[in-house]
Amino acid sequence: MPSPEPSSVLRSPKLWIGSGLIVAVVSILFALLYVGGNVDPKGNLRDLPIALVNSDRGADTNGKHLNLGDQVVSGIEKSAANNDSFSWQVVSRQEADKRLGQGKVYGALVVPENFTATVAGLSNPKATEAKRPVLTVLTNQSAGSIGSSMASQANQKAAHAASARLGKDLLDRAAAQKAPLAPAAKLMLADPVNVEVADGHPLGTHSAMGLSAFYYALVLVVCGVLGANAISSQVDTALGYVHTDFGPFRQRMPLRHTSRVRTLAVGTVLMLGLSVVMGSLVELATVGILDMDASHLGLLWLYSVGTIAAVGVSALAMLAVFGTPGMLVSTIVFIAMAVPSSGATVPLEALPGFFRTLSEFEPLRAITGGTRSILYYDAQGDAGLTRAWISMGIALVASVLFGFGMTRLYDRKGLHRVPRPDESSDTAAAPAAA
Repeated sequence: MPSPEPSSVLRSPKLWIGSGLIVAVVSILFALLYVGGNVDPKGNLRDLPIALVNSDRGADTNGKHLNLGDQVVSGIEKSAANNDSFSWQVVSRQEADKRLGQGKVYGALVVPENFTATVAGLSNPKATEAKRPVLTVLTNQSAGSIGSSMASQANQKAAHAASARLGKDLLDRAAAQKAPLAPAAKLMLADPVNVEVADGHPLGTHSAMGLSAFYYALVLVVCGVLGANAISSQVDTALGYVHTDFGPFRQRMPLRHTSRVRTLAVGTVLMLGLSVVMGSLVELATVGILDMDASHLGLLWLYSVGTIAAVGVSALAMLAVFGTPGMLVSTIVFIAMAVPSSGATVPLEALPGFFRTLSEFEPLRAITGGTRSILYYDAQGDAGLTRAWISMGIALVASVLFGFGMTRLYDRKGLHRVPRPDESSDTAAAPAAA
């Protein structure tokens, strides 16, 4: 008698419900995280750090020593008293250059040494050729293009406001002297300051306008996550737990009963070894083939290998503990939550509070900071490299303890992936004895 045709798997409610829940969670989670973190950077902006430099030496006018640079600084600080979007840091030019070179400020506004003397020359009736004073706005794309743009806009706005205040004073002085002014002179005195924009920390032409560090770090994280998934699948295939399809061909190895701890150990050794291959190829592709601007190539290689290894071992631990859902968990942790909280595109100061909290422990922020330090900031530890090494070390140790601790617990409780032959015979003998 012919066997009945099996019912279509599409009629199974469990298949529809299970698949639907997974894709629903992924869809809404990625949408909320990616768009939610970047939808309103100006509205969420808090304490964006900007350096304010007063190098003005002042000048003697009418028997008094005057320093208009101090007035510019005090005017900006007074205007910023009720605005918490920006954090103006009054520092020396040397300190400003240092912070620009470590990515700790997104820009700077510089008052030059001869500022007061140049302004005084505008109202001097004996001057034959007036020279307009200059305020310099320094940008810092290495700290992030959006943050640098925000800082530049704030600096230019502050500089033009300072120019308007000085212009009012100059026009009042001219009126007090009762000296006739030509219309062109009045226009120049009303807005006397030239505002110049310059690059405070120049980058090479092959640095993606300050985003190459983020993309490089993201590649390392993706290599770690995908590498862990591939290694886990290959280990399971080699041990006979799953089969592998190559087009129309199927490979199925004899089953080897292996403990969960040993399986994770095999995958970890593979991950550590193949991280050398992946890290080398990533640097070869980006620096050797694409000509990405990079220095400290030996340190960059070591950092690439270490990052992929730390992320990969962490992802393997999640796969070993959570099983198939571990792939989704690692994707959410290392990519979905990490990218919008990394501060690489939109600065942390322009993210909602939830994402700022995520950035305290999400690995991509630290990894991007370390990459920036190597690529842009001469591998300075204070520029993010030290934090990156410490964060990766903590993550690696925590993942090893979590992964091997949980798999050992599973083994001790007899929760093997496939029942061993002796366990199967014991289970079959129990009903017979009864």
